[in-house]
Amino acid sequence: MSFLDRWLPVWILAAMAVGLLLGRLVPGIGEALGALEVGGVSVPIAIGLLVMMYPVLAKVRYDETHRITGDRRLMATSLVLNWLVGPALMFALAWALLPDLPEFRTGLIIVGLARCIAMVLIWNDLACGDREAAAVLVAINSVFQVVAFGALGWFYLQVLPSWLGLPTTSAEFSIGAIVLSVLVFLGIPLVAGFLTRLLGERRLGRTAYEQKVLPKLGPWALYGLLFTIVLLFALQGDAILAAPLDVVRIALPLLVYFVVMFGLALLASRAVGMDYARSTTVAFTASGNNFELAIAVAIGTFGATSGQALAGTVGPLIEVPVLVALVYVAKAIGPRLFPGDPTLPPVPERRTVSTA
Repeated sequence: MSFLDRWLPVWILAAMAVGLLLGRLVPGIGEALGALEVGGVSVPIAIGLLVMMYPVLAKVRYDETHRITGDRRLMATSLVLNWLVGPALMFALAWALLPDLPEFRTGLIIVGLARCIAMVLIWNDLACGDREAAAVLVAINSVFQVVAFGALGWFYLQVLPSWLGLPTTSAEFSIGAIVLSVLVFLGIPLVAGFLTRLLGERRLGRTAYEQKVLPKLGPWALYGLLFTIVLLFALQGDAILAAPLDVVRIALPLLVYFVVMFGLALLASRAVGMDYARSTTVAFTASGNNFELAIAVAIGTFGATSGQALAGTVGPLIEVPVLVALVYVAKAIGPRLFPGDPTLPPVPERRTVSTA
């Protein structure tokens, strides 16, 4: 394990702290970063995410993805967890824990509808999940996102609350914003990663490509992750520090959501007979969310200073540390849940100290 990987939690906490300090101490940094948008997409955050995702997608063996689409247990489990269980759980938590805060509640429901298509790839890679399965599931989530996001938003914000005798919320979601999110945050790095793998293997062969090229690309995924975290916290540092109680209220249902979804997905995948690598992939794709889309939709629909936008922004600020922790949880409990599984992460070698 490299020095960067070994101390990853430290670097992430440091990046969060740096972002908060920048947002608090540098006047106008949030407005300056927020102004760098094209079509509602933050250019700095897009750059960070693209740098983060490209190396991971360059590692995928695309000629092996056909074995993923043929795994009906994997596909069915992922679809049910992502598009039935996940939104329903977030709806329930938002109403149970934020009954008196309708703007925050609506923002969290929108977060629950935006299934992850970006950062989940790096969590899956760190936990030694199945890369090919992650690429396929993320691609499927992106298609469902375009098709189902608006319909699910209508159902969870208007239809279901009406059935339950609860207040409803009117909202119209831009299909263009959803398509743009998918194209930018998945399409660009996916095409770049695929072409890098294709051309690299043609020139060097698979073994040389994976031994010479991938080790050079690998660290850039974590560089991109840390850069993105600094930007996210800098953008909202002032708001977070100015209203810490609001952040705590929003954070509680998010924390419960991430932990419950991850545990439920991991156990459900194991119950239907999947190995460690695929179960871990399903767990991370089910528990992560597309915060870029959630924030864009909240801002476009309710305004940049709305409670819905703040709830969407707090989402990744809670998701990042929690899912990093779940990477280590997955690796720790993997041997107990999947004893003898050949896809388990390798056990780190222990250094012995000579007493001679």
